[in-house]
This record gives sequence, structure tokens and C-alpha cells, in this order.
Amino acid sequence: MTLSLRLYRAAMAVLQPFAPGLLSSRAAKGKEDAARVQERLGHASVARPEDGLVWIHAISVGESQAVLPLIERLAQARPDLTLLVTCGTVTAAALLAKRLPAGAIHQYAPLDTPASARRFLDHWLPDLVILVESEIWPNLILGAKQRGAKLALISARITHKTAKGWARMSKGIRQVLAAFDLVLPQDELSAERLRFFGVETDGRLNLKLAGEPLPADEAELAALRKAIGKRPVVLAASTHAGEEAIIVTPMLTAIRNEAPDALVIIAPRHPERLADVLTDVGTGHGPVAVRSRGDKLTRQTRIYLADTLGEMGLFFRLADVVVMGGSFVPGVGGHNPMEPARLGAPVISGPQVFNSAEVYEAMVEGERGAMIVETPGDLSMALAGLLAAPDAARALGARGQAFAQDQSAQLDTAWARLEALLP
Repeated sequence: MTLSLRLYRAAMAVLQPFAPGLLSSRAAKGKEDAARVQERLGHASVARPEDGLVWIHAISVGESQAVLPLIERLAQARPDLTLLVTCGTVTAAALLAKRLPAGAIHQYAPLDTPASARRFLDHWLPDLVILVESEIWPNLILGAKQRGAKLALISARITHKTAKGWARMSKGIRQVLAAFDLVLPQDELSAERLRFFGVETDGRLNLKLAGEPLPADEAELAALRKAIGKRPVVLAASTHAGEEAIIVTPMLTAIRNEAPDALVIIAPRHPERLADVLTDVGTGHGPVAVRSRGDKLTRQTRIYLADTLGEMGLFFRLADVVVMGGSFVPGVGGHNPMEPARLGAPVISGPQVFNSAEVYEAMVEGERGAMIVETPGDLSMALAGLLAAPDAARALGARGQAFAQDQSAQLDTAWARLEALLP
């Protein structure tokens, strides 16, 4: 083991005694599940089945959402295997509770302290470990390898910041990355950074491009469509703190000019922000209904706050135009435009899209389902243009949907590679 890894392990061992207190403090703030904090320390809450076991880890909501099609394929192709799915956030756990296939086990991911990693691995003894995006935890990875597991890092996303941090412990990172039997980066930049650390990459996989359309409750969809009638629907999706105050006025200006009867749906990324969203939306725009409160959506409702989890498939299906959040405030980096594109909804995004820069570039330059605006005024003009020409808006959405369908072939190729690693 390299010096940098020994130092890392020693530092994590020093932190171990403080972990319970830290987790309890986070739980008090709603950032951890208080009833399941012990899972974060490596204590399993259920017994391990006798079958072969595949452990899939995706840290947060976006990664968990993206990996679900792969989990479903694994469940269908190999029902003899147990699927253990871990995540690191309460919101991701809520999503997985609704979406995991029957028989899959959910646990919170353990901290990467030596004791927590050892407890977790000794209990679960995975035959194959699949990590999504950039989840590089040395104690867990090397511990799984020592216990005979195969390892895959898929849809690997290595940012400039990550690579710069890795460079400070280059030998240690090389040893950790060498433990993987399969690495599939999601883009060429990530592949280049991985090659710098000695990783041979063969193929690409971006799960956020290759996924299936988000599901929706058909009865609920029908009820909402009946309530909306023929009104156009503009959806502000996955908005972040301060964003509603920026985008609501230009959205309503465009609607007032081109589609006065349109409905605005606002779906904040974090539903617990409801009070702040209501404040930022303000008053004087017409009747506002809140989904979590059970408010009835009527023909008079002007703004509908969709402050629930796991229902974006519902709202993307209702939308004539989607304004993608996380892109009008600094630091977030935008959100994946493929989710609305898979359902044929045209997308307008703000300029802050570094999380999905290559996807937006391909979609914008080829007029394949998305456009980027720089200012709130530009947003108003772009939205007005799409509302004034619904046939053109539908055609833009259809091109985005065709682009999304083309990406799905990546998952088939990756599946063949992963299947070879299954027990």
C-alpha cells in the first residue's frame, strides 16, 4: 500500500470515534435518516441472503435515477442474484424506496472509515461491485477487492477539480483505480483524466443519456390532464434556491403575451424549500395550488407547485415546454436535459450547465430538443417563441426524443461488458 493510502487510512481511523456524533447532528438537521444511522457505520439492518450478491452504489438522486434501468435489467436477467443498492442521501433513499424492483435491498452507504468499511464488507461480501460516476472510496474499494469481488466503475465522471485533487496522491489513486475490472467513462474528458492515472478505458457509458423515460402513474396523469384541459403547460423543473425569483417573472411575461391561459408548474429540486418557493413566487399572479397540501388543480389555477419526490415523469409528460432549473444560479451546474427529451418535451436552459455541457452542446448545436438562454429577458423571448409556434415546439421536442433514443444503444453495449463480470 502506498504512503498516501496509509495516511488516508490513518486519518479516517482517527475520525471514526467522531462519526456517530457527526451523523446524529446531521440527522437532527434532516440530512440523515435518524432511524438508520447505524447503516452509515457499516451495521447492516437486514440479513444477507445466501445467493450471489451484486452491490450497486449511486450517491444521490441524479445518479440513483440514472442507474435504475441497469438495476431493472439485472433483476430481470439474473433473478438468482440479490441486488444490494446503496445511496448516501435521504432524498435518494426516498426515490429508491418507490422504484427498486422487488427483492432488491436498500441500505445507506457506509462511511469510508476502516471499521465501517470492514463491517459492511464482512456482512455483505459482494461478488460484484458497481459504482456510479465518481464514487472513489479507497477503504471500501480495496477491501472489496481483497475479499474477491469484481469491481466496475460505470458512467465515470471525472471533473478537472477531482483530477487535480487526485494528483496530490497520484500513486495511491493509481492503486485504487487499478482494482477495477471495468471502467466506462461517460465522456472523452473523463477518459483522458482516467488514462493519466493509468486506467485503460474501452467504451463509453453515460447513464444519464442512456436511461429509459421516467415512469408516471397513469391514473394520476389522466386526472391532471383532465384538470388542465387544453391549456398549454410550462414546467420549471428542478429549480434551486433563489431561482424562482429569477425565472418566474419572465415566464409569466411570455405567457401573458402568447398564451394567457397557460399553466405554470414549478417543481423545486428540494421539496422542503416550499416556504421559500412560495415567498419567491410572490402574489398577484393568480391562484396558486400546492401539490403536497392536496390543493385541487382547477382551470383557474395559474401556478401549481409540484413539491413532491419521484413524480417528475408525470410533470414532464404534461409539459409543452420545460425550463430546466439549476442553470440560472451559479454553482449548481444545471440538470440533465435528457429526462424531458426522452418524453418529447423541448427544453430551455440557463447558461450554467457545466454538469451536462457536452449533452447540451450536442442538443443545442443540432437543434435536437434544447436551447440555452443567457438572461431572464432571453428566457422570456425564447419561451414566447415556442408558445407562439406550438408546431415548432413539438418538432423541437421530437428531435430531442430521437436524439435520446439514439443514446440508449450505449446501455446495451455496457450490459454485455458487465454481464461478463456477474457471478
